[in-house]
Amino acid sequence: METLTEQILRDTIRIRPDKSHKGTYGRVCLVGGNAQFGGAIMMATEAAVYSGAGLNTTLTDPVNFVSLHSRLPEAMVADFHDTEQLEQLVKAATTVVVGPGLGTDADSLTALETVFKTVTPAQILIIDGSAITLVADKSLTLPKARLVFTPHEMEWQRLSGIPISNQHNDENEKVRAELNGIVVLKSHHTRIYTAKGTYLNPTGTPAQATGGMGDTLAGMVGGFTAQFTDLENAVLAAVYTHSAIADELAESQYVVLPTQIMHQLPRFMHEHQALK
Repeated sequence: METLTEQILRDTIRIRPDKSHKGTYGRVCLVGGNAQFGGAIMMATEAAVYSGAGLNTTLTDPVNFVSLHSRLPEAMVADFHDTEQLEQLVKAATTVVVGPGLGTDADSLTALETVFKTVTPAQILIIDGSAITLVADKSLTLPKARLVFTPHEMEWQRLSGIPISNQHNDENEKVRAELNGIVVLKSHHTRIYTAKGTYLNPTGTPAQATGGMGDTLAGMVGGFTAQFTDLENAVLAAVYTHSAIADELAESQYVVLPTQIMHQLPRFMHEHQALK
């Protein structure tokens, strides 16, 4: 198992070329946020925007439209109950993030199944939160796409069938290979399982133990993967960045909020971009 260092940031975060525009940095489509859990998709969306993705569209319950627009006018919004519009926006995306605050009711399942039948093998699909639970509970067939799963340990237990006490690297890697994707197993020191190897994130602090932290990470993974061409490096860099910023903030704070992490992203990424 390889331990991540700051080098993953230099290897991933590029200096932006002068001749570039919003289309250069990818399109992220985020699907989630039912009437009860709107905050989750708002945090995921905000994290994708602050990560630098060029265009961001969120499909959510209409009850969340005003709140999302008021805090983040940079993102477009649409109704995730509108299947035709959902299909169109998913097709146009570089990366699709599905699950933050999605819920597990019939409408949530319909939205997830629509995403699964629409994505293509060339697209990146981040499966998070409620979407992982639905995949496990409904035994859904995964689509052919560039898959990234972002479970915490209980969600991984549901998806993999491995009890939390037995979630060792060999067992986790076997299931990752069956899933044919990247697995970001969130814990005190997050482990990332890829086809190339297993990585340990050494950063992170108990100050992060608050709601919305995983939603923010999912949005960051969406933003990084949409704009940086190496999928594995983009995921690794997002995970490292998420906790490294939290470590900085925890030097003077008892609790670190997810929104604080995302608001530090432009500064942190600027400081750690490629040297040339």
